[in-house]
Amino acid sequence: MLLTTSHSVSVRLGNFGFTENDTYISYLPLAHSFEQALFAAALLKGTRVGFFGGDVLKLTTEDLPALKPTVFPSVPRLYNKIYGKIQTNVKAATGVKKWLVNKAISTKLANLRGNNVVTSGCYDKLVFKKMQAIMGGNVKMMVTGSAPIHADVIEFLKICFCCPIAQGFGMTESSAGSVIQFPTDHTSGHCGGPVANCKLKLKSIPEMGYDA
Repeated sequence: MLLTTSHSVSVRLGNFGFTENDTYISYLPLAHSFEQALFAAALLKGTRVGFFGGDVLKLTTEDLPALKPTVFPSVPRLYNKIYGKIQTNVKAATGVKKWLVNKAISTKLANLRGNNVVTSGCYDKLVFKKMQAIMGGNVKMMVTGSAPIHADVIEFLKICFCCPIAQGFGMTESSAGSVIQFPTDHTSGHCGGPVANCKLKLKSIPEMGYDA
């Protein structure tokens, strides 16, 4: 099950995910099915794996800048912390810098929602280059799972790191990956469709307001 799930998820991510030319950082608990699926996908596709130094608090200050991964999987708890840190720095800006940062954010969010574009030749160099450095500067694909995450957080991080963030969902019993977004799907607030090794059934639960 673990092998078929890992293969199915890597196929869904395509060239955005695990390939022989990619690197991902392993720092999630190895007992967690999410990390097991990620590690198995890396082995299947020949992806380079870097291991963090053991202190997750130093992940963005030491491990990521040193490894410079191209794929970054994480959980909402860490993404929310990164989001909060960036937002604090944005709100601390003053004068012309504040105007430029706010203009860059509003423009890129509009392009994301209207044109499915996460990059900007101008603003990425002027504003978002330092933000990209938090992840090492080479990240081309990010993945989130294991818990819900607010759509506003996802959209903000997409424009900050200039890459897609695919949200997925699964259970330990299905080896973590059951449904996940396509990397080219820039809409937020959902987990995408089932991967190749899963079958899903929609069932109505009238008392909870769910109608299949």
